[in-house]
Amino acid sequence: MLLSITTLVVANIVEEEESELIDETDCSPSNPTKEKQTMGRCRKGLISSLQMLGDYEALLTPPQAVCSVANQAAAKAIMFHSGLTVGNGYYECMSINDMPMNCSGNLRHLIIEACISRNLLDTSAYLWPGYVNVRANIPHSVPSQVPGWSSLMKGSPLTPTLINALVATPASSLPEIEKIYEIATKGSDDEKISAASILCGASLVRGWNIQEQVVLFIISLLSPPVPADYSGSESHLIRYAPFFNVLLVGISPVDCIQIFSLHGMVPLLAGALMPLCEVFGSTAPNVSWTLPTGEELTSHAVFSNAFTILLMLWKFDHPPVEHVMRDATSVGSERSPDYLLLVRNSKLSAFGKSAKDRLKIRRMSKILNFCMEPIFMDSFPKLKRWYRQHQKCIASTLSGLVQGTTVHQIVDALLNMMFRKIGRAAQSSTSTTSGSSCSSASGAEDILARLKVPAWDILEGAPYVLDAALTACAHGRIAPRELATGLKDLADFLPATLGTIISYFSAEVTRGIWKPVFMNGTDWPSPLANLSVVLQQIKKFIAATGVDVPSLETGGSSPAMLPLPLAALVSLTITYKLDKSSERSLVLLGPAMSSLGGSCPWPCMPIISALWAQKVKRWNDFLVFSSARTVFHHNSDAVVQLLRSCFTATLGLSPSIMCSNGGVGALLGHGFGSHFSGGMAPVSPGIMYLRSHRTIRDIMFMTEEIVSLLMFSVKEIASRLSQEKMEKLKKTTFGLRYGQVSLGTAMTRVKLAASLGASLVWLSGGLSLVQSLIKETLPSWFISAHTPELDRGEPGGVVSMLRGYALAYFAVLCGTFAWGVDSVSPESRRRPKVLDSHLEFVASALDGKISLGCDYATWRAYVTGFVSLMVGCTHKWVLDVNVDVLKRLSNGLRQWNEEELAIALLGLGGATAAGTAAELIVEIGA
Repeated sequence: MLLSITTLVVANIVEEEESELIDETDCSPSNPTKEKQTMGRCRKGLISSLQMLGDYEALLTPPQAVCSVANQAAAKAIMFHSGLTVGNGYYECMSINDMPMNCSGNLRHLIIEACISRNLLDTSAYLWPGYVNVRANIPHSVPSQVPGWSSLMKGSPLTPTLINALVATPASSLPEIEKIYEIATKGSDDEKISAASILCGASLVRGWNIQEQVVLFIISLLSPPVPADYSGSESHLIRYAPFFNVLLVGISPVDCIQIFSLHGMVPLLAGALMPLCEVFGSTAPNVSWTLPTGEELTSHAVFSNAFTILLMLWKFDHPPVEHVMRDATSVGSERSPDYLLLVRNSKLSAFGKSAKDRLKIRRMSKILNFCMEPIFMDSFPKLKRWYRQHQKCIASTLSGLVQGTTVHQIVDALLNMMFRKIGRAAQSSTSTTSGSSCSSASGAEDILARLKVPAWDILEGAPYVLDAALTACAHGRIAPRELATGLKDLADFLPATLGTIISYFSAEVTRGIWKPVFMNGTDWPSPLANLSVVLQQIKKFIAATGVDVPSLETGGSSPAMLPLPLAALVSLTITYKLDKSSERSLVLLGPAMSSLGGSCPWPCMPIISALWAQKVKRWNDFLVFSSARTVFHHNSDAVVQLLRSCFTATLGLSPSIMCSNGGVGALLGHGFGSHFSGGMAPVSPGIMYLRSHRTIRDIMFMTEEIVSLLMFSVKEIASRLSQEKMEKLKKTTFGLRYGQVSLGTAMTRVKLAASLGASLVWLSGGLSLVQSLIKETLPSWFISAHTPELDRGEPGGVVSMLRGYALAYFAVLCGTFAWGVDSVSPESRRRPKVLDSHLEFVASALDGKISLGCDYATWRAYVTGFVSLMVGCTHKWVLDVNVDVLKRLSNGLRQWNEEELAIALLGLGGATAAGTAAELIVEIGA
């Protein structure tokens, strides 16, 4: 992750600077040499830093998992010294035993290779003094039987042996992965399938030097253009079904989805998946394709694979529950198909027009083809119709199923398929009188015949099937075990129906109309074997983060109860085996079940964890952690305690040995697990908050709590430093000098506290919470009366002053997270209104129109700190402020003898403020 994402960030910074140095009139896509010759300050600084990095050999020891790759990187440099070409294949088969220890690779070799692959450096880096041991003996050839990427580049055909080697080994350079992309677009059908397997192999998962290109190539391959000679009536995408299926299965693991997310490619991937869902979901499974493994592939399978990935991309499991769990939208939960397309279109609308984009295109690939046209939901009527039904299912109970219609016939067939082993008992009022007298043998064939319809039609009827099945179970017409088996049969028949199962059950749980059921071990699975242990572990787990919840139950004889829809969902998940074929289903079901269990009354989530811990004992730590998170949904006081623990750990104010030194290490810790001695290790407060903030019911109160904790932390910082100062003053004659150092140290810790507070606000509520903070919370805090602090004899009210600076850093950092520092991004468009409103309040207070309740030193430090940060760090913000407000602010600053700051503020206010700035300069000079 670090080598892939961090290097891309560096590349973006370098490109942003160097694009400003390129003369637009002389630079064009056909003349890239001009761009390559331009070297900015950032690139030079990067080169100097990497050269000096070699002096810190102790920090560069590679983890065991990447030792062989580091050796390969060192081998490439040695071969360059020796005049050999990389294509001879030696570095591909090198291991830790193939090289003498004095020329083994380290992390710097990996970093340099990552930079070379992104055009941040060239191969002259191999010649840096001390980079490699040039005396190492490298053979000039390798055995010809060793297949690898060098074999591919020399023209070797894609034999099974070579394909397996390329799937298992990541490509090391862009030309290698471009070669596979060419095969995937121009090769035979079998070669295309092989190339798809290679792209989704190690190059995607571990190929950090070319991972971004691999992601883009896969998205491009999922959206092939219409052939020039194509004249068929059906979509041209149908013929690519086996090829698409290899790509979809290859990227479906949750780790691969995370890679697309880390690279910011989720909107582009969603835009490629929607046409596949529309086409294959509208195609009846009458035609099948035979895969190389001998399996039959149908349109239902291709649709389900594409649709399941699409659901994971827009956090499908969150929205139904979050409508009940919290009073404001959390960061990222606004994702929907419409939202993803909006982001995609926005990203592509202006791409390629600037010098920065041309530099990025050169880094990506010259042969990459992308559809730049905007895509809208109206282009996918079946997907749009399903999404509307999904939203209706969340909003209200089902209605509108008319007997005799196609949907009713599909519902009847699905119910017969799910409960055919128990005859007619499971059929509800949806059954028809016609077609009900067939024998069991002919009935099974009739069911399959009636279900050979497009997948979208099945999804349309699925909610009615689930409603009928759940109603039958509630009235005792089918047993809970039969319900779970029937749901599994439905999901096996069309895996895409898992989305509807999650949507329907989540909506029904939040409506609260179903009676809870007793998990007694007879009708429903029982958690009683280890529920009390899980509850005790949860309490211990929570206490280790500095949170005490006295009301948390640790036992008792009350029966284990779950709402009927949730019990059905849990029972369904338990029917799955833990194998590769079930992974995608559990990845979709697991987060939804966890999110749903956390929203239900306590102890629903511990019950679910206890059930799953009985099935998979090695998951016990993770399941306990998942249950512990939900405590913060049910108890607001626990949230406040956890926030306080985050501050005390980060600032080193906690008596705990683990947190006494403070810093990010104390905040985030080192994870959790049973590999620590003495059982499960305590989780740091930062990790606990990161994993639980989405479950917090009421986030609007959090800004006030965070501001209060920030102010308390400032007081503690000043108090502790004052004590240290008094002790050291007794031992030194340089008291004044030490006092200056002490204040500087205090400011550093105050900034750290402000950074943490801003991060917590942004993480908890995103843009809406930041805007609420700046428009409402901060003005209210300044107006409210506060008890004066005793500053232990410090002149000028040091605590009050530090509080003002802390609030200034806090507010500006929150605004930076929400709006950015430029005026180009979409987020920056929301900045002017909120910022102007806040500074209007500040200006009115300076004019004497508003009475303040805070200390004068706090107010002065806040205003001067906020304006100084705007002038020094966020120039573009000043242009968003009304000129009249700027003038009033500058007048207030002048009254405090802050003339330079007033002039700097007006100087950034544009042409309309220039006159006032000039007048102010003249007045000061006079």
